[in-house]
Amino acid sequence: MALLITDECINCDVCEPECPNDAITMGASIYEIDPNKCTECVGHFDEPQCQQVCPVECIPFNPAWRETPEQLRIKYERLTAAKD
Repeated sequence: MALLITDECINCDVCEPECPNDAITMGASIYEIDPNKCTECVGHFDEPQCQQVCPVECIPFNPAWRETPEQLRIKYERLTAAKD
């Protein structure tokens, strides 16, 4: 699953720099997570870093974007290969 940012977001700016995949960007009114880039930090960290730093806990798993750990690992490998 990818993560998503809910409208409880207070635009505190702490999540964006923590994302190793550059999946978090400022949207029209709150930050947004691109599910095509979000690996839940698989391949980088043991836990999603945006969730760890969010002071209002507004970053749940996106129920509309389900992925297995294996799918997340494949996405991580594809994204890191694209950076090389």
